[in-house]
Amino acid sequence: MRKKILVFFILSSFLGFSQKKHTYFQADYFYGNILGSSPDATVFLQGHPTGIFASYNIKTTGDKNWQGLYNFPDVGVSFGYQNYNSKVLGELYALYFHYNFYILKRTSKNQLIFRPGIGIAYSTKPYNKVTNNKNTAFGSAINSSTYFKLYYQRESLIGNLGVTAGVKFVHASNANVKSPNSGVNIWAISAGLNYNLSPKTTQITFIPSTDTLKVTEPIKLNLAVRGGVNESPIIGTGLKPFFVASAYLDKRISRKSAFQLGTDLYISPILKDYYEVNLSIPHTNLKETNSFSRIGVFLGYELFINKFSIEGALGYYVKYPFEFDGRVYETLGLKRYFKQKWFASVRLKVHAANAETVEFGVGIRF
Repeated sequence: MRKKILVFFILSSFLGFSQKKHTYFQADYFYGNILGSSPDATVFLQGHPTGIFASYNIKTTGDKNWQGLYNFPDVGVSFGYQNYNSKVLGELYALYFHYNFYILKRTSKNQLIFRPGIGIAYSTKPYNKVTNNKNTAFGSAINSSTYFKLYYQRESLIGNLGVTAGVKFVHASNANVKSPNSGVNIWAISAGLNYNLSPKTTQITFIPSTDTLKVTEPIKLNLAVRGGVNESPIIGTGLKPFFVASAYLDKRISRKSAFQLGTDLYISPILKDYYEVNLSIPHTNLKETNSFSRIGVFLGYELFINKFSIEGALGYYVKYPFEFDGRVYETLGLKRYFKQKWFASVRLKVHAANAETVEFGVGIRF
């Protein structure tokens, strides 16, 4: 009896929330291909990945000024199941936070939508020295995952039921927290259904933003410290902490955008592990050094969305003790501002398709 009362309470609360907000479910099936990002990928190219993505979406209507500036996007959570159809890779279960950005006029019945999502994933068959030593993609069961989806959507085609179809790109790796870590990238085509949880007769009123796109602001100085743990590409060397100190200038060019120019100092103990092991290999062309820090200069861009922002940068090491994944690096991060100038951030650093670190940090913009 108690269970029935609890279920009734949860359903009542959920339905009440759905009535207050304009919400809908979406589910689609996908069929795709694994992209060969490394020579080792040929080992697990055994079949075409398939799976299902399901999402719960909340429409925004302009209650907050930023929503109108971005054409009233949806916010939501999505669950992804991927079967790589590979005995080496197994399956992947993931949970994401996402935005749906509408490209066409918001009141159009036919919509073209771009969705970025970021989350955490569980691999059913990670690397194991004895039982699964060919899986160089996932060194651990827990991984990070991102996906991008561009799709057509038509809502309420038959009653509250609509259709969706498009293409998606999905990446999963543990960001070098544990080796091996080549990760897996797939691209796929998808098709599915959406179901509107609000009554079809409910009309949505979009409130135009009162914010102006023009922003007059001087150049700002940003200081940030970040850190985390990772492992060298040599399996079994163990986790080591790393530290990053960043200083950069940014110039806000609009309500949405700012450009960045700055420098990063990377202190990475795994470089010493990598260096010492490679010195023992004959014909290794590593120059002698006792310094294992790197300094990079970068040019970046920041997209402001409410109190959150997305930032990306392209960097080049000006201090580079020895060859390790190349001198060019890229970063992609998510920031959350507090009291306008303080921020917390999570940032992924990669060299081409090879992830080196996932960094957690705090900073100040003044």
